[in-house]
Amino acid sequence: MKKILALAGIVLLLNACGNKEKEYDATGVFEATETTIYAEQPGILVRLNVEEGDIVAPEMEVGLIDTTQLWLKLKQAVAAKSVYQSQKPEIGKQIAATRQQLAKAKQDQQRYSELVADGAAPSKMLDDANSQVEVLQHQLDAQISSLTVTTNSLQRQMDAAYVQEDQLRDQLRKCHIKVPAKGTVLEKYVERGEYVSTGKPLFKMADTEGMFIRAYVTSTQLRNIKLGQNAIVYADYGDGKKKEYHGKVTWISNRSEFTPKTILTDDERADLVYALKVAIENDGYVKIGMYGEVKFVVYDCSK
Repeated sequence: MKKILALAGIVLLLNACGNKEKEYDATGVFEATETTIYAEQPGILVRLNVEEGDIVAPEMEVGLIDTTQLWLKLKQAVAAKSVYQSQKPEIGKQIAATRQQLAKAKQDQQRYSELVADGAAPSKMLDDANSQVEVLQHQLDAQISSLTVTTNSLQRQMDAAYVQEDQLRDQLRKCHIKVPAKGTVLEKYVERGEYVSTGKPLFKMADTEGMFIRAYVTSTQLRNIKLGQNAIVYADYGDGKKKEYHGKVTWISNRSEFTPKTILTDDERADLVYALKVAIENDGYVKIGMYGEVKFVVYDCSK
């Protein structure tokens, strides 16, 4: 956020419980929370539907960066997934014949074992049957291992294709330029048809409904000011014309700083002051950089 650093005035010492009460306690300028919208993807800006002064809504799509190449890459990634899926072996079907042969060999092994035990067959027949079972078992294990390795390799390639697809979809999403919140367009930096790189500023917007005045107070005043405290804020239009707003202290700096020398005369200047912000609800009349005055509502100066 870029803040307006120029200050139109600073605080005059207030003694809220004294005999002489001044018209205001501090002066400053109005600011707003500003946001610069950047390009998240490189490419030709095919659309940007904002102009300075436009009011935009949250998540409103206001522009588009060319997506042609990303769409082509996405189609390629989706096609690659289909290829990898089609190449996956059906392990059950490919080892079915070997399983059947192994089952038959085990049946023969059991039969020869019984015959040899009864003395009805020579032991060599059982040895051959045992050997056949062992060979088929090794063959089955090798097939399963090979097919599993192939399947895992294709799965990893599919996983990589899924990641690539997600990345491309994310990049496509970022080609659609959306605003993060409601606000008013302050400045526009590019035009339709320009090539934009990642990180290039497109336009700047600000929340001009919830504005605040940045003012400075002395440590003497600070003892009577706290976060959430109510205040009366005056927008100064010049020639004695002012408009009153209800305000609330939303931020107080916890560090002091030297009073800007260009703001007040020597007899008005304190050595150290504290910055604070008083938020108001803008009705459309307060503008960024406008001069204003703050009067703090102090209920009890003894506390």
